Amino acid sequence: MRLGLIGKGILHSSSPDLHTRLGRFTQLSVTYDLFDTLVEPIESLASAVTEIRASGYRGINVTYPYKESALALADRHGEGAALVGAANTLVFEADGIRAENTDFTGFISGYRATVGTRSPGRVLLMGTGGVGKAVAFGLGKLGAEEVRLVDLDTAKAGKLADQLNEAGFNASVLASAADSAALEAAMSECDGLVNCTPIGHEKSPGCPFPADGIRADQWLFDAVYVPAVTELIAAAHDSGAQVISGVSLFVFQGIDAFKFFCDDAKTHASVDAQAATLFDHYRQTLAR
Repeated sequence: MRLGLIGKGILHSSSPDLHTRLGRFTQLSVTYDLFDTLVEPIESLASAVTEIRASGYRGINVTYPYKESALALADRHGEGAALVGAANTLVFEADGIRAENTDFTGFISGYRATVGTRSPGRVLLMGTGGVGKAVAFGLGKLGAEEVRLVDLDTAKAGKLADQLNEAGFNASVLASAADSAALEAAMSECDGLVNCTPIGHEKSPGCPFPADGIRADQWLFDAVYVPAVTELIAAAHDSGAQVISGVSLFVFQGIDAFKFFCDDAKTHASVDAQAATLFDHYRQTLAR
C-alpha cells in the first residue's frame, strides 16, 4: 500500500515511521513517501494530487499550507473535514476522493483516552490556525461549555468563533492575546487550557500560558510534541493538572488516517490495539 504526505518543510516528519509501523502491526506492506514542496515545488495541489493518485497511491496525508485546498479536491468528506473546512487526509477510491480531518478525530480520541468521560467545561484555546480550528471543533463535539479563543490575530480568532457558533458550539474571543492580565483572568475562569501555537517547540521555546496560573483541578493539552515534554507540559505536571500530550494527537491522527486508508474491521481493531504502545514509543523517542 503506497501512502504519502504532501506539505512544505516536512522532511523531518515522523509520519513515515508511524505508518510503516502500523503496516508491520497489520502485516501489510506499506511505503510512505514525503512530497516536500519546498524541495520540489508544485504547480498546484490539484495537479500534484492527480499525479500521485495516478501513480497508484492509496491516499495521502496533507499538511501546511494545503489543508483547505485539499478539501476542495474531494468528491465527499467526513464530519471533521466538513466542520473544520479543511482536510489532512485524502483517500483515493474507485469513484472519487474522500477527505477527512484526523486532527479533529485524533484530538477527540486522545482526549477520551487520557481523561475518559470528563467534560471539557469552559476551555481557553490559544492559536486559531489549522490545528487550532480542528481542536476547537473537537472540543465542541466533546461538549465543551464554551471555547474561548486567543490569538494575536483577533480577526482570525473572531472568524473561527463565528464558525463555531454557527455550528451550534459556544465560542468567544479574548480581546487581546498580548494583555497578560486578561489572559490570567481568563485562565482562572476556565476548566481546560489548550495550546495550538508553535510556542514550546524546540525551534520556538517558551511557555504560552503563565505557569503559575495553571491549577491542579484543570486539564491541559499542548499540540506541540517535539519535544514530547514542553515547558507548558512540565509546568502542568508540576501544578498537578491533568495533562494530554501532543504525542497523543500525533498518534491518534495517524491511526485514524491509517484506518481510512485500510477500510476493514480487522485492520481497525489491530491498529486500535497498538495505540498505547505507539504513544509510549513516541513519548520516549520525542523526549529530547
